[in-house]
This record gives sequence, structure tokens and C-alpha cells, in this order.
Amino acid sequence: MVMRIAIIGGHGQIALALTRVLSERGDAVSSVIRNPAHAGDVEAVGGQPVVLDLEQQGRDELVSALSGVDAVVFAAGAGPGSGPERKYTVDRDGSVLLADAAEKAGVRRFVQISTMSAGKPVAGGDESWVAYIDAKTQAENDLRGRGLDWTILRPGSLTDEPATGRVRLAESVPAGRISRLDVAGVLAELLISGAGTGRILELIGGDTPTAEAVAAI
Repeated sequence: MVMRIAIIGGHGQIALALTRVLSERGDAVSSVIRNPAHAGDVEAVGGQPVVLDLEQQGRDELVSALSGVDAVVFAAGAGPGSGPERKYTVDRDGSVLLADAAEKAGVRRFVQISTMSAGKPVAGGDESWVAYIDAKTQAENDLRGRGLDWTILRPGSLTDEPATGRVRLAESVPAGRISRLDVAGVLAELLISGAGTGRILELIGGDTPTAEAVAAI
């Protein structure tokens, strides 16, 4: 079945890889980006860019962008070098805004990219790191309290290595590394299959083929 999917934070490395996977499958991907200069990168991987700044625009604009969409992916993040304040305005508030808009637009499927460190006490680290983990944890908690068909994916340490197509996916896995391309492969399987609804899943590199790992959950 061909799907219409909106990816918020569409210029991130995982988001671009996911857009390519989905578009090559024949799905229609709308990529919400803040910077219009990134539109060409989105188009190059088969996505339709939608310029919208989550920190400046409200729910109604996002609801319009979600018209006719089957599923949404929250892949936005303030990114390295941003201060604590933007961890909250992007990583937390952006996810909350998207969830509000999805409910308003009638989009039930919501996949959130989080981090394996979320939901746990932060043992040290600088102020921005502590804020990042707290923001991700609060975003998870907000989503878990909603009636959406949500899945929260917590990857381990991200790498730029080539995809292996083999992962370890479960509600709890040891600390480890995972290629961004393999994260995109798992996200695509979660969207296509609908697996993992109502669950928080941790992800690292492993030995199980991606489709089998998703089916097994």
C-alpha cells in the first residue's frame, strides 16, 4: 500500500535517508524544513519540501501541512552547538506541537525519534546535554499520554557508517552504536508494517535483518 508520510525535521541525515527509502518504495513524502535553502536536498532524495519553522509558526499551519497524511515522523532536533533553551523549543515543544497537529488533522500514526539516554537519570554532562535528555524525556512522556498510534524509537550512538541491514531492536538493549542509515531502515519498516504501536523500542547494530527484527517485536 502506498502511504503519504510527513517527516518533521526533514533535512536531518536520518530524515533524508528515510525519505529516500520511502520514495524509492513509491510512498509520497512531505519533508517539513525550516531553511528554504535545504529544499534541493529534500527533492534530491524524492521528498516534497514544506518550509515551516516549528519555533515560529503555530498548530494551524502544521495541521494544513498534514492534510491527507497517513503517518508522521518527528525527526527534528536543535542539533549540536545549540543551547539548552533550543533543546526545549525544538526537541520537546516541536514534538508536542506535531502531536497536537496530528490529533487535529486526524493523523493517528506517529513515530518519534528519541535517544537511548531518554527516560533515565542524567549522570553528569554539560548543561546542553542535560537539557537535551530532559527535553527528549518530556517529549516521550507527552506522546505516551495521547491516544495516537505512537511508537518511540531510541537509537544508540549514531554513526555515519554504511547500512548493514542488520540490527538489534527490543524494549531494552545494551548500549551500542547504530548507523543512521540502519535507523532509517527500521523507521521505514515501522511505518510500512505498523508494528511497535504503543511501545518504546531501543535500537543498536546487531545480527537480525531489519524486516525480521521489526516483525519480531
